[in-house]
Amino acid sequence: MKEKRMDCEKARNIDIVSTLANLGHFPVRKTEKEAWFLSPFRIETQASFKVSLKKNYWIDFGTFEGGSTIDLVMKMENCSVREALERLSGNMGHFSFHRRPNPTKKEHRANPIEIIETKEIEHRALENYLSSRSISIKTGRKLCKEIHYRIGERAYFGVGLQNRSGGWELRNSYWKGSTSPKDVSLIKNDSKNLTITEGMFDMLTLMELKPDIVNSHDLLVLNTTAFVKRMIKEIGKYENVELFLDRDKAGMGMTELLLEKCPNSRDMSSLYRGFKDINEWKVKSAKDEVRQRIQDVSLS
Repeated sequence: MKEKRMDCEKARNIDIVSTLANLGHFPVRKTEKEAWFLSPFRIETQASFKVSLKKNYWIDFGTFEGGSTIDLVMKMENCSVREALERLSGNMGHFSFHRRPNPTKKEHRANPIEIIETKEIEHRALENYLSSRSISIKTGRKLCKEIHYRIGERAYFGVGLQNRSGGWELRNSYWKGSTSPKDVSLIKNDSKNLTITEGMFDMLTLMELKPDIVNSHDLLVLNTTAFVKRMIKEIGKYENVELFLDRDKAGMGMTELLLEKCPNSRDMSSLYRGFKDINEWKVKSAKDEVRQRIQDVSLS
């Protein structure tokens, strides 16, 4: 009992503001005595969540709940005291993701996305997110970055893929969006072969299945099928084009268009027949099925 009491005492002394920052929550305003946050438990526009910097104590004026760092973790993770201590002793690494609600459409329209920081993917929450999409951190780092950004007064972070015009496609567990300018992402390797996907996770999935594709092919992520027509001339210059577009109405329509306009194109979507896209197939299918289908469909 004494050891557990000491653990609790140590946990209660862990800085709440730092704990919230590790989970993607940052103060809207701060004084010497207190820090105010938009509540991590609901969507709001006026900060109602206060942290006393001297007492290291939080109170949510929306529900009039409050407490120590342990109480905060228990509420955010819906877990027991023991589980909260485990998470805190792991330096927040066991948290699945920050609980900040995704930005509303109104908020997004009214405020442009401001990029705060760009770095190599290292946050455990983003590693967990990539893992949930069947992507290893090693593969994720080859194509993407960890992006910290702001929309209005709120700060967020996610996985980002830069397009060739300097804009970013942004993804996390709760939200997906993009900054201006919107464009395709083209990774050139001076190859005569081109691989095309609609989204970043489809390309990351291919990189997991065939790691050497980053050396043997140029990689084109459309980011939206709306860019297919403007890319036809560039695509037509390649000797071999592999199409891994979505198996929905829009994706299959664009596949048909490219097969017609670019004779050197091949539709590879039979690899993930029965699924919307290649990432969904890899996430939901058993490893043995993935292995068998790869053998059945030639990935040059």
